[in-house]
Amino acid sequence: MSVNVVLDVQAKPESIDELKSTFKDILPDTRSYDGCIDVKVVVNQDDPLNVVLFETWETREQYESYLAWRAETGALEALGAMLSQPPSIRYYTNLNI
Repeated sequence: MSVNVVLDVQAKPESIDELKSTFKDILPDTRSYDGCIDVKVVVNQDDPLNVVLFETWETREQYESYLAWRAETGALEALGAMLSQPPSIRYYTNLNI
């Protein structure tokens, strides 16, 4: 069963454009990573520094493998430098009701 992942980040005001550009640059690799089904990126209309990624993965383990790969490449550290607080990652299962 697939897993839905919500990655919620809050950018520093001076970093929002760089954050959006970084996501644009790195998301093709995310979308082609083993197990990735879909990634959508949205911006909060009431808080333009709040960016949320809605991701669907075949399994949580595949997402966690992807996340470990991003950590190894230094991408997570680079993204963290653009954020005003730690990111929130939440995992959801479809109820199919």
